[in-house]
Amino acid sequence: MESDCPWYDGNSMEKKTWPLKFLVFAAMMFVASLALPLLAADEPQIIPLEQIKPGMKGVMYTILAGDKVESIELEVLGILPNTLGPKQDIILVVLRGQLADFNGVVAGMSGSPVYIEGKLAGALSLRFGQFSREAIAGVTPIQNMYDADQPSAAGTQRAEGVPPQDSQAASATATQIAVPEEMVQRAGAPISGGYLTKIDTPLVFSGFQQEVIQRFGAQFAAYGMVATQGGTAEARADDAQLKGGDMVSMVLVKGDLSLQASCTVTAVVGDRVFVCGHPLFSFGNVSMQLARGRVVTTLASTFNSFKIVNAGGVIGSVTQDRITAVVGRLGAAPRMIPVELTIATPTREKKFLFEVMDHSKLTPLLVAIATMNGITANTAYSEGMTFQLSGGIDIEGHSRVNLENMFAPTDQAVPDGMWMAVSVQNIFTRIFTNPYERAKIEKVTLRVDSTPERRTATTESAWSEKSEVVPGEKIDVKVLLRPYRGAPFMRTVPIQIPSQTAKGPLRIVVSDGESLNRMSRLFSQGPQGRLAGLEQLITLMNRERRNSRLYVTLIQPTPTLLVEEKELPNAPLSQINVLDQRRTPGSSLLLRESTAGEWSLPLNQVIAGQYMLMVTVK
Repeated sequence: MESDCPWYDGNSMEKKTWPLKFLVFAAMMFVASLALPLLAADEPQIIPLEQIKPGMKGVMYTILAGDKVESIELEVLGILPNTLGPKQDIILVVLRGQLADFNGVVAGMSGSPVYIEGKLAGALSLRFGQFSREAIAGVTPIQNMYDADQPSAAGTQRAEGVPPQDSQAASATATQIAVPEEMVQRAGAPISGGYLTKIDTPLVFSGFQQEVIQRFGAQFAAYGMVATQGGTAEARADDAQLKGGDMVSMVLVKGDLSLQASCTVTAVVGDRVFVCGHPLFSFGNVSMQLARGRVVTTLASTFNSFKIVNAGGVIGSVTQDRITAVVGRLGAAPRMIPVELTIATPTREKKFLFEVMDHSKLTPLLVAIATMNGITANTAYSEGMTFQLSGGIDIEGHSRVNLENMFAPTDQAVPDGMWMAVSVQNIFTRIFTNPYERAKIEKVTLRVDSTPERRTATTESAWSEKSEVVPGEKIDVKVLLRPYRGAPFMRTVPIQIPSQTAKGPLRIVVSDGESLNRMSRLFSQGPQGRLAGLEQLITLMNRERRNSRLYVTLIQPTPTLLVEEKELPNAPLSQINVLDQRRTPGSSLLLRESTAGEWSLPLNQVIAGQYMLMVTVK
């Protein structure tokens, strides 16, 4: 047997020889390469679930730092049938090796592709316990992930109200899945009665104060997310060149402020990207921007290891958020809502420009978080400040929603800026959840002016010099107010009794704007659901009273007819009877009292309290 193998030089045609041991090594490497998974292939070869048996060995791929995809060995413990619902099985595995021993199952590993016998089996998606010594995890079968790319008939959810969900999605997000004790013992873990839960998704805040992250992070924790601080990375030419094991980010906020959730890529099939192996928010059909994720490092912890990920360039859109996968498409990215936030103090101004995701459930919360962060991030911020909010919300095809209100500090154990952030959130919620049409917000402009003092005043008393009046008469209402830690002061509000006021008792209500708004929603304006459309809702919102003004309202005991958003005081009995016979749901509402007049006085401080007077019309 010859030890060398002959070959010919292509230039000289001279006969030469390769050492036999070199050829054996090359042949072994070629055979080994055939068994390696093609992580970047358009359509990786998959292994059917029925072929996966306990004891089989495999490999999981993920990034722990930089752009290097690491391989971690694993062993199959068994199959948990119908775990997430009918025919929604889970493959139970245990990770092996030094990286698994050191890091465990890491927040951000969701979606890491698992290969068994060189074929794609699924995505790492569930973890076992918080303090388990063994890295036991659940794997979502790849076919179940592919099935998630099925748009529902409900249409893409942006702001149409309650988002569509899979039948099991809402419960699966928070469900603890019991693991059979024999499977845990097979892995060598001394824990019994343990549960699988969804692997946490890193929710990366960039440009946000730690106080804000702590305050609002809990609202995302219900979705299985762990709040971390991170940043953004410069867009690169290769951002869209994804393969299994790479990271991607689902963009919630971008610009001067950044907020994104990160998962690992399981597979890329054509222009479709399958990630996470579990739901993000369980929104079903969805539209959010998809960006490349760049892993800075992985922080190992016995309690909960997690990746720190920076969001890179935008590479496409997320279209499905289902129980078994988040699915994106490479290419065009959906539009986000531009927001301009200006924070002003007596000495300086600071402007933030950013964009937020367009979604009925998330946009109100995201704008509130950004507003709160803009306040606390100001170097001039301190507790005990009064905030004046102004600005507006531009909606395509409709009038502008005007924002104007004042918020003073309180003695409650919450940050002073929280009240304004919650108010902004409520305004957006009313717009997005309206029952009439989807509101397409074109732009949001917010300005917050702060004053380093507590500007509040409480109504202590009110009186009129006359207890009997005649129609058309002008009278003065005196109001005594007490400011915070200051001497009481009096203000006079001149009012006029309407010339057609009926004889009898007449109530005069002295109040702050918020109290009058609460009463008006039930008394003066009727329920929101009775309006004819979004434009009338905007009109109602723009007519609401401001809490920096003192209001005086005349109320008489005569019926008021509300037709859509129109108020018809002193409605005659004949008109009431006609409309009552033609009444359809939401068409009209009959109230027992009428507003005879309303006056207000600006005071440049937050007014609180109510006082009621009675006069008699002769």
